[in-house]
Amino acid sequence: AVQKDGLALEHADARVRADREVVLTAMWQNDSALKHADVALWADREFVLWAVRKDGLVLEHADARVRADRWVVLAAVQKDGLALEHADARVRADREVVLTAMWQNDSALKHADVALWADREFVLWAVRKDGLVLEHADARVRADRWVVLAAVQKDGL
Repeated sequence: AVQKDGLALEHADARVRADREVVLTAMWQNDSALKHADVALWADREFVLWAVRKDGLVLEHADARVRADRWVVLAAVQKDGLALEHADARVRADREVVLTAMWQNDSALKHADVALWADREFVLWAVRKDGLVLEHADARVRADRWVVLAAVQKDGL
């Protein structure tokens, strides 16, 4: 039934809603089917990895341990940069993860760990995408001639 209508999962037995293959099949048919997945599946790294590849924002439902998994978060932000909001704090401090999120969606930067704004290389990459984010950088980084020049070249500040 879920192959034709993913939302049929809502009326399925609890054991069926806990079956990874059935829930993933339902999800591929209809994204909304995930809201009927058994809570135990959200602690299953492989299940979450498949789910975030379809819709990065479902990272929000994942178990805390899974939200701390760098590879799961990287897959989520590749699909939707705003998924960064739901990542564990340590992953939000990972330069590569945050830059990946930013390239997918500029607004993801608001979820970056504050320590990254003191990282010259991170800020340099960020201002090359959006010069206006210079305002978030640490004062020492904002005083760096090359960082400011990159921001100005991008947005003519």
